[in-house]
Amino acid sequence: MFDRIKEDINSVFDRDPAARNMFEVLTNYPGLHAIWGHRLAKWFWVRNFKWLGRTISTLFRWFTGVEIHPGATLGRRFFIDHGMGVVIGETAEIGEDCTIYHSVTLGGTSWNKGKRHPTLGNNVVIGAGAKVLGPLMIGDNARIGSNAVVVKDVPAQATVVGIPGRIVSTKSSGTEPSHEQRSAIAKKYGFDAYAVSPDNPDPVAKAIGRMLDHVHLMDSKISDICKEVNQLGGDVCAKDLPELKVREFIEDEKEAALRRQSKISAFDPEI
Repeated sequence: MFDRIKEDINSVFDRDPAARNMFEVLTNYPGLHAIWGHRLAKWFWVRNFKWLGRTISTLFRWFTGVEIHPGATLGRRFFIDHGMGVVIGETAEIGEDCTIYHSVTLGGTSWNKGKRHPTLGNNVVIGAGAKVLGPLMIGDNARIGSNAVVVKDVPAQATVVGIPGRIVSTKSSGTEPSHEQRSAIAKKYGFDAYAVSPDNPDPVAKAIGRMLDHVHLMDSKISDICKEVNQLGGDVCAKDLPELKVREFIEDEKEAALRRQSKISAFDPEI
């Protein structure tokens, strides 16, 4: 038992940079308290002391703001960050090393008995406010974005956002540049590497990422052509291409924003 508690505390230090020391974690992490309470409630539940199991679960819901049905199955090193408003249903199953944030619901969509709650694989992360509903499967290493509503199975390695939840990225198939390759390309042209990350759901960022892929490919092809032409006695590509300085565009946008603000101030003296 003490080994499991130590393992739970270590998982907090691994995933929450705000954790400072063991005493603080023991006394101020309701997500941990809820998990420990669930283990006690589960012990009575599986031994057919159903009422007592539910009562312990209810008491810990009052104390922590986290409601975990004693029939749910929780894997090792499961971490509930913040905790308030989390609801985990009776037939939910959670794998190892999973993380969920506040206001997450692992709920059912049917009043029929039997399996009616989600199953989470290993190393799944579910963002704040997300709802995962029904007897569906969330694959290993999947990511559910904040406030998403998931009602269909999610494959391993996928990222899901939106209402209803839609898959915005999966593990690279090998036909597209890797995250490291795109980061290097973005750094070369002055773009923030995070903004063109392959798992970023922003459609503008995705478009920029595609443009960077295209520009990089064209640069490579032109470089090969220049090399071949020069080997045949030509003299091309002697000058470097002008450097693309994205910061200039950013500064122009800031100046435009200041001009707009000054015009608004002229009409409203209170601004």
